[in-house]
Amino acid sequence: MTASLGSLEKKASPEADPSVLQIWGRHPLQGKVKISGAKNAALVLMAGALLCPDECRLRNVPSLADVKRMGQLLSALGLKIKWDGDNLEINGRHLDKSEAPYELVSQLRASFFAIGPLLARLGEAHVPLPGGCAIGARPVDIHVRGLQALGANVQIEHGMVRAYVPGNSRRLKGAKFYLDYPSVGATETLMMAATLAQGETTLQNVAQEPEVVDLANFCNALGARIRGAGTKTIVIEGVPRLGSADYEIIPDRIEAGTFLVAGAITRSQFSLFPVVSEHLIPVISKLREVGAQIIPEGSNGLRIIPGDTIKPTDIETLPYPGFPTDMQAQFMALLTLSDGDSAIRETVFENRLRHVAELNRMGANIRVKGNVAIVRGVPTLSGAPVLATDLRASAALVLAALAAEGKTTLQGVHHLDRGYEKLDLKLQQLGAKIQREPATAGMEKDATALQSAKSALK
Repeated sequence: MTASLGSLEKKASPEADPSVLQIWGRHPLQGKVKISGAKNAALVLMAGALLCPDECRLRNVPSLADVKRMGQLLSALGLKIKWDGDNLEINGRHLDKSEAPYELVSQLRASFFAIGPLLARLGEAHVPLPGGCAIGARPVDIHVRGLQALGANVQIEHGMVRAYVPGNSRRLKGAKFYLDYPSVGATETLMMAATLAQGETTLQNVAQEPEVVDLANFCNALGARIRGAGTKTIVIEGVPRLGSADYEIIPDRIEAGTFLVAGAITRSQFSLFPVVSEHLIPVISKLREVGAQIIPEGSNGLRIIPGDTIKPTDIETLPYPGFPTDMQAQFMALLTLSDGDSAIRETVFENRLRHVAELNRMGANIRVKGNVAIVRGVPTLSGAPVLATDLRASAALVLAALAAEGKTTLQGVHHLDRGYEKLDLKLQQLGAKIQREPATAGMEKDATALQSAKSALK
């Protein structure tokens, strides 16, 4: 199941992987770490800014590769973008393009969110089918049928989704629409599209994620009339025009969950802030099952106190408020060191178990059958050269490396940078021995170490 070091070199070109992470395990973590703004909220709120014909400001925006790409998309559509630290000023007065560039959308699935606001504001949108992490098909059929229910003509040709609103008013019309699956992307796309529609829209069986609620709150700050976000039914009363807003993005619950797992897997105590504990209920519950204590600290902080051992537990990923698929890989890393067997069932994305081979390379004992991974705990993991296959897989491999004996070299760091703001630097501040190096330097060191090991065996 594992790939050779040679195959790693073939899979990851220097252009795709400009750097590697060298991680020396078994260093305890301590101190306090600041959690950045939520990536998945920032991306959709930036798309939501297309609805605003004036200036708006987003605060607590994480500095991530995906966020930069979304900023490039907004600029390509005619918006004026200005960064000031973690604040982003967006001027939407000059939105004049309805076609999103393929080269941006192909790299970032979230850029497909632009189709809803563009339709709502301009009456037409031309958006390529999305790209992003290769973790599953993630079709856009629910988006398309929802937009059609709102009165848009939608066609998909040659990889491009072309939509327009017929009639002189060029405004979408309110409607009732039931989502076959509570898709986060479809919920957000249709909610944005409906903000400027004529009449009332009712969306049923919608996603309830905190990022959906954050988008609704942002749109309401702009002057939209949305109620029910966070429940299974959202009602949007369309308005003719939106205004401006100054809005702060929620903390990233997945980054917070990843750091909590870092404490559990390294048997370390430390604190993190700011967090919204209610967003982390399923993650905290599972951490307590494996033996860790999670203690509130101050008004918006948490402290992790690891258990003496890591107990096994079973996990099934589900839409919110179930266990998040974005934390599945990190918990798999944790459970590789548990005292027993665990079963992890992935129900959201069909290709999200590809990190198994890389964890097994480090000495884990994981078997996969269909969408279920059986994790048999082992006493220790060993450092090894590994390759990240997607965003959350990269985080899982970092966590495993922090707990492993020896050194791990992680390729595919560009995946990590898509969703975690300065994760390596934050871990350094907590006491981890982790270093970013040019890919060639890292691979040369590994090759030298491998040759030395071969010579010692002769």
